[in-house]
Amino acid sequence: MELSESVQRGLQSLADQSAFDHGSFQVLVDVSFRSLLSSHGDPTVLDQPEFNQIDQILLKQSHTAAVTFILEAVKQNADQSTISSSLEELTFSADRTEIFYSAYQKHKKDLERLLASIGRGLPHITDASWRLEYHMKNGQVDKVNDSFYLISLNTENEGSSEDINFTCTVEQLQVEENSWGG
Repeated sequence: MELSESVQRGLQSLADQSAFDHGSFQVLVDVSFRSLLSSHGDPTVLDQPEFNQIDQILLKQSHTAAVTFILEAVKQNADQSTISSSLEELTFSADRTEIFYSAYQKHKKDLERLLASIGRGLPHITDASWRLEYHMKNGQVDKVNDSFYLISLNTENEGSSEDINFTCTVEQLQVEENSWGG
């Protein structure tokens, strides 16, 4: 899996047994999955007694890295060999890799449902209407003599509908039309 440098550093810190002992490692892995599956953001998620001796910045970096790794693994539908090789490249021991993978397996289906509920589809345009307006004067009684379009797009996305309204000048509309090949 391709991970940013900051995520790699956070995971390497999590792999470091001098930074996270066995107990704090297990709790952080559990907290990372729970924080993703929680319906509300819990600001006290990292307020665990196992974390009292850990630098708070290091803790937050490692938590963020773990959450990012989890989401990336679920997004890619990563299997055990992918997760194991990725974590071992980041200096995870076999024991820590197994703890992480067990938690991943336990929560994977719930995380897949969560990611699927977010949706990726763009709304579909179901109707469009427009009106040409002419602006003759502005608030300072200066002549403007500009025309512009009022455009309304009715869209639907996963059962819900929304209206998108905007204005554009004749020139803007022609530029867009030309860029679409029209």
